[in-house]
Amino acid sequence: MRRLIYLLRHGEVDTSSPRRFLGRTDLPLNPDGVRQVSALGEQLHHVPFAEVVASPLRRAVQTAALVSGRPEAAIRVNDALAEIDLGQWEGRTVAEVRQGFPGLYERRGQDLEHFRPPGGESFGDLAVRVCPALFALIWRTTGPLLVVAHAGVNRVALSRLLGRPLRQALAIPQDYGAVNILRAGEQGIEVVAVNLVGPLPTPYTLIATG
Repeated sequence: MRRLIYLLRHGEVDTSSPRRFLGRTDLPLNPDGVRQVSALGEQLHHVPFAEVVASPLRRAVQTAALVSGRPEAAIRVNDALAEIDLGQWEGRTVAEVRQGFPGLYERRGQDLEHFRPPGGESFGDLAVRVCPALFALIWRTTGPLLVVAHAGVNRVALSRLLGRPLRQALAIPQDYGAVNILRAGEQGIEVVAVNLVGPLPTPYTLIATG
């Protein structure tokens, strides 16, 4: 029997201009993010989620609670779904990274899968952490599943499922509050939709097609 998995990126958080590297910094949703995921919850209120799981970071737990209508205390936290560890780059701008770590930003662009910021993780490390945990969660859940994580986390999982190399992971769009829909069944785990930010298709349509 086919089952649906809603894999979300958390809602909007306050960021600076110029952009800073954001990984493990534990920011809450901003007011626009709260409105964004509350509206998403209205679209998904009819889905009888068998389980609701989130990254341990507050922005993900808040999103899971607002989308599912469950209290934050009822959200199951999975540490393996935390965002990528950026080590000493956390909270720095690109200009600050280039100045403080000459040549490393360029090296990351050349080998996204294997390059680790000082004290941090590579995208390959992230995939090793995320994918087994997420896929095991999918297979042991018997009904619709809601998972709320982060752009990096979702990108490595989608890359694996789509058969895409991790060096291209950043090309997979993941907007704030985006919904990725997976379908699990006899054929394995399939990607049905990526980065939905508007009206969502009905579960019946998603189960019946493909």
